[in-house]
Amino acid sequence: MSAPSGGLPPELERVLLGGPRRFTRLEVAEQAGVSPDRSRALWRALGFATVGDDEVVFTELDVEAMRTTNRLIDDGVLDKDLETTVARAIGLHMSRLAEWQAELLRALLADHPELARTPDEVSALIERLLPRLRHIHDFVWRRHLAANAGRALAAGEQLEAATQVVGFVDLVGYTRMVRRVDERELTEILERFESLATGLVADHHGHVVKLIGDEVLFVCPEPRDAAEIALSLAEAADADDLLPSVRGGLASGRVLSRFGDVYGSVVNLASRLTSIARPGTVLVNASLAETLDDEPGFRLRSLRAVSVSGFPRVRPAVLRRAAQRPA
Repeated sequence: MSAPSGGLPPELERVLLGGPRRFTRLEVAEQAGVSPDRSRALWRALGFATVGDDEVVFTELDVEAMRTTNRLIDDGVLDKDLETTVARAIGLHMSRLAEWQAELLRALLADHPELARTPDEVSALIERLLPRLRHIHDFVWRRHLAANAGRALAAGEQLEAATQVVGFVDLVGYTRMVRRVDERELTEILERFESLATGLVADHHGHVVKLIGDEVLFVCPEPRDAAEIALSLAEAADADDLLPSVRGGLASGRVLSRFGDVYGSVVNLASRLTSIARPGTVLVNASLAETLDDEPGFRLRSLRAVSVSGFPRVRPAVLRRAAQRPA
């Protein structure tokens, strides 16, 4: 459903919302055949501000979106108890995508003002771009759906709670770095880090769960692939003059996957291991160290037991290449 977007020129608003604002929230609920309370819950779950019952802010697309959601529930495709949870996940991810694209458009027009000098020209430009963006969105979504559906159908256990390796890798000294570099340089550093991280995770059959500024969280079904991701990212950062060193933490075990995020003690442990790793190193938990010890190409050195938040006694191991000498 479309969100109120005060400040937009009327023509641009029409382009983005697919038509003029014609309905109140109660009218949308009535036409879609859902209760007012349910429509309010869905609207808030999608991440939009609450609007008054008499505010005319909705379009035909809002009505159709509500009807479609209702049909999915009636057909048994979507559990009614999960609809607000699903809406929240969709709203969160689509909001971040839209925010990035709006910033990209702003930067494009700032660098090339000749592309659109008036509000009408901006509207015309966006109207030309929207079908192309929709095509790219659809293509990428289908490819990711195919990959995830393949894993789900092939899984011998519930995919929601599968045994996986969770990895965190972050930039060392990020807080101090932010204070000494300007915005342009910081943007370049983060872009370089994100590009390296997403590329290496994809190359080694992992999945990026989220990028949080200076940190990447990923999961991987195979221990060897997870180790390659973390070590390769550390090596790439060391070889890059722009990037500071990185450090990583890996832990294996049962992981709850829910609406694009991961949860459980294994996730927390991987995060804690990252926080105590030295620059340029990767720490792994004991069970993963035991698994990787049988893999050629890696060398592991157990460290003394330590206490970290939530884990009173952890015995990590340093993961290195077999030919790599300890620092």
